[in-house]
Amino acid sequence: MKKITLFIAGCAVALNINASKPQKSVSPSDPSLRYTGRVEQLADGSTQFDWAGVYLETRLNGSDLDIRLSDTGKSYYNVFVDGDLHKVVQSIGNDTIINFVSGLKGSKPHSLRIQKRTEGETGRTTLHELLISAKASLAEEPRTRTRLIEIIGNSLTAGFGTEGKDRSEPWSVETLNCDLSYSTILPRYFDADYSLIAHSGRGVARNYGDSVRTSAVTMKHKFLQTYDMDTLSRWDFNRYTPDLVIINLGSNDFSTEPHPYRSEFVGAYKELIGEIREAYGQKPILCVFPPTMNAVAYPYMEEIVRDLSDPDVHLVRLPDLMMNNTTDLGSVWHPNYNGQRKMAMCLIPVVSTITGWEISSKPIK
Repeated sequence: MKKITLFIAGCAVALNINASKPQKSVSPSDPSLRYTGRVEQLADGSTQFDWAGVYLETRLNGSDLDIRLSDTGKSYYNVFVDGDLHKVVQSIGNDTIINFVSGLKGSKPHSLRIQKRTEGETGRTTLHELLISAKASLAEEPRTRTRLIEIIGNSLTAGFGTEGKDRSEPWSVETLNCDLSYSTILPRYFDADYSLIAHSGRGVARNYGDSVRTSAVTMKHKFLQTYDMDTLSRWDFNRYTPDLVIINLGSNDFSTEPHPYRSEFVGAYKELIGEIREAYGQKPILCVFPPTMNAVAYPYMEEIVRDLSDPDVHLVRLPDLMMNNTTDLGSVWHPNYNGQRKMAMCLIPVVSTITGWEISSKPIK
């Protein structure tokens, strides 16, 4: 059997199965693998997830790694080896063996991070088994990060169009990359783990383009779900507790008519904050008013924070002139990597003030 490779957004994308060779199997539930984000371990040992940004980490003492998996659609994964992008892998098909890592050199174990870069709407992935050479081994990656940020958002958070070349370019799944979003740039700066609860086009009261003022399923509903695309699933909030929750919602609520009434938006936003409080207790919550949001809604956000009178609920308004309307935009007028970096730059000092995490001289990337 052959392996097919394409080049997407400047990265090698492994599409198909590796050549046959003696291999041994590692269960996706093996303790050598550490997952971050909303992941479900199935009864047969398989691991399943669909949210953008979910990642697994391990250490590979060997040269190659294949994964037998199934996907309900077409998902893309960033594969990092020793901190550098190794390749971008397309996950597609049912019960398919796909090469994720190949050709590593040296006798020392390599750190691996495999990150879902696309949204749940593009596909849910089930990992059935990991395959390594007979002499290779996997070991748990030492945990060095002690911070966790959860970010609830829309396309800005999911990385919609970040790899688009200009604002007139139509969206495609290949230009969706959460690793180039402020939602991962910000945690990287603070050396924090992250969990993304993000779906493009969704609001807190109304979704983009909906014909009614309040939509049936918005992000206040999805926050409760194990899977982005399964409204009946329910996440077990005992699995982890973030140190900080960021909410970046509202752009879609007021993007097109009919807008939700002030009371409808304020009520839905308060409901989401109430869900966060019930799930995580008295952790700091940062509400972001992005430059893409209709300015008429800013007093609504001020009302929410004022009415709650909660010392751990904060509001920040990002500046309107933060981004250049040509050079900082990717597909369909969404921020590209440069625009996303600027968003992270604006939020970093605010997060530092809220959490007490120190500012450093490290690059924002």
